[in-house]
Amino acid sequence: MIVQPGPLQRWVLAARPRTLPAAAVPVVVGATSVEPSGINWLNSLLCLLVALGLQIGTNYANDYSDGVRGTDEQRVGPFRLTASKLVPARRVRSAAFACFAVASVVGVLLASRTSWWLLLLGASAVLAGWFYTGGPKPYGYFGFGELFVFIYFGLVATVGTAYVQHRSVAGHAWWLGVATGAMACALLEANNLRDVDGDRLAKKKTLAARLGRQRASALYGACVVGVAVGLLGANQYVVAAVALLLYAPALRMVYSPRRGRELLPLLQHSARTQLVTGALVALVLARA
Repeated sequence: MIVQPGPLQRWVLAARPRTLPAAAVPVVVGATSVEPSGINWLNSLLCLLVALGLQIGTNYANDYSDGVRGTDEQRVGPFRLTASKLVPARRVRSAAFACFAVASVVGVLLASRTSWWLLLLGASAVLAGWFYTGGPKPYGYFGFGELFVFIYFGLVATVGTAYVQHRSVAGHAWWLGVATGAMACALLEANNLRDVDGDRLAKKKTLAARLGRQRASALYGACVVGVAVGLLGANQYVVAAVALLLYAPALRMVYSPRRGRELLPLLQHSARTQLVTGALVALVLARA
């Protein structure tokens, strides 16, 4: 007998806590890319709230859009609100909009303290979060998810957080954005590799679904290479070596014959590695 999650737990699960490092890590890395004594703690906190609001809002938006399309009927991943029928679809959609609204309000406050052009960037992030799986032609269904994740949960989040410290960006912050973007993409591939079979049945053409389970392994490998390249470009040689070691178990899993539910631990491995790598980068930068 399957035990259904309670009223509060179901919302927590649908927020996908294991994906939240994709929002938190680039903000922490971006904030510490400046001199530790020069960190603007309030602006950094506002960046974190914006990032988390966008991430959770996007997760709820995906839950709603995939659920009403029937895509999640073939999924083997974590709990979904809409597909489970435990929560009306309109409530899930409202929750997504509420998270986007919180991110927008905090973003306006952040822009008022730094630069108003950030509002355009924030608006594009909200639209990207919704149209990833929402709208008549969601770009996530055509293999562009990785591009969105790399840009917004890598370059924008990292470089943007660095910028709001003192309205300037050090060169190595861009390389760190490459690293965090690649880590976020690895997290996305952990989901997409697991769901290849279901996505193909649902006509959801992610890059992994287009390539098939075996050939799509190279996508995850490319993400790990991207992490190392970004860290090396930022002169984080030791962290790059540690990151490769931490990703080793995940890479073994990716290049194994496992598929479907057998790949469920891949998301946990990827999220943990992202957290540890991000923490190491921040620690090294803080001691520099």
